[in-house]
Amino acid sequence: MKRIAKAYWNGTLQEGKGTISTQSTVLNETQYSFKTRFADGVGTNPEELIAAAHAGCFSMALSATLAHHNITAGDIFTTATVDLDMQALSITGIHLDLRASMIYGVDEATFNEIAEGAKTHCIISKALNVPITLSVVYA
Repeated sequence: MKRIAKAYWNGTLQEGKGTISTQSTVLNETQYSFKTRFADGVGTNPEELIAAAHAGCFSMALSATLAHHNITAGDIFTTATVDLDMQALSITGIHLDLRASMIYGVDEATFNEIAEGAKTHCIISKALNVPITLSVVYA
C-alpha cells in the first residue's frame, strides 16, 4: 500500500508560496507559506500535518490495542504538539495529550500501560526519530 501527497512551491523561502494536495483530496491545493509555517497565516504547514497524522495514528493504535485486550474503546481524544526548535530548524519532540472516557473493563494503571504501548507501536511514532511523550487523563 502506498499513500501519496504532493507539494508545489514557487518563489523564495520567505516570499514564496505553495500548495499541498493529498491522494484522498481532503487537502486539495491547500496553501502553505513561510508565514503559515513560522508566523501566523492562513493555511497549513508540514509540522502541523505531522501533528495531525500523529494524533490520528495514535488514537487508532490505542483503539486497536484495547481491542486486542478485549476492551471496547470509548471516547479517545488526542492532541499532538510538535516542538520546533527555530534556531536548529528541527523538530525536537512531540507530546501526545490523551483524554479517554467511557472505556470499561480496565483500571487506570492498565489503561496507562496500554496507552504507552500504543504510543510506541503507532506507525507514525515508529517513523519519527524524536522523543515522544504522553500524558493521560482517564475518566
